[in-house]
Amino acid sequence: MATAVAGELSAELRGFREVQRLSYACAEAVAAQLKPGVTEREAARMQREWLHERGVRDWFHRPFAWFGDRTAFVDFRVPLQFFPTGRRLEAGMPFILDMAPVYKGYTADIGYSGCLGLDPLHDRLLADLAAHRELILREVRERRTLREIYEDVDRLMVRQGYANRHRAYPFGVIAHKIDRVRERRWSPTLFGFGTRALKGLASDALHGHRDGWSPLWSPYKFSDHPPTPGLWAVEPHLGFRGTGAKFEEILVVTDSRDPEQSAFWLDDDLPHVRRWNEGAV
Repeated sequence: MATAVAGELSAELRGFREVQRLSYACAEAVAAQLKPGVTEREAARMQREWLHERGVRDWFHRPFAWFGDRTAFVDFRVPLQFFPTGRRLEAGMPFILDMAPVYKGYTADIGYSGCLGLDPLHDRLLADLAAHRELILREVRERRTLREIYEDVDRLMVRQGYANRHRAYPFGVIAHKIDRVRERRWSPTLFGFGTRALKGLASDALHGHRDGWSPLWSPYKFSDHPPTPGLWAVEPHLGFRGTGAKFEEILVVTDSRDPEQSAFWLDDDLPHVRRWNEGAV
């Protein structure tokens, strides 16, 4: 895994940062256009079209949008419930935009939380996510097992008074590995997921099973190992009754013995980080 050298990112990491920034720019642009009456399907289409206009032709997964209590995955029991619905946005509703484009062969997977209007509860969830970003980085640098870190995130959520909503994702994952994808003119998808990106994740799972690690960061035994070098899309997701909020961004893990180089967030110039730094909540 290429690392930052003398404070500068490698060309490879700059490629991943570019697509992550493109994704967050899309989220901010679409969020600014949301208004009462827009459906989740329309918000997902707005993300697809915005990215397509800027050259995106492939996906790890196509965009999602969740409104209202669906941001907290209320009553989600089967994978199909994650896909965008006809739920209409209303004033005061929280929303989450989630997309995972492939651009120039680089992959990102991001989550953007917002609210259509002012909501002190939603503001508090967003503010409390900062502690999770700090905890995850610190414990990855300590080389604690992924399973232990997951459990510590759980405990922090309980202390904050929230429910763990990433546990509702398939395999209960808080993160998964991402990698480069070979570019092609035509990019098939399967149930909303890019087939080439899925093939890469499946290959990682096969090799990881043989070597004792997993590309999925979960609360289960297969994640009971230290962080594996690579890029991880990390998404702690808080829920309080019918309100949910999360961020999702790339964490870089290396085999460096330098603590600061052994793990670092790919980019600190992201909407949720700027919000915390500006003391907006």
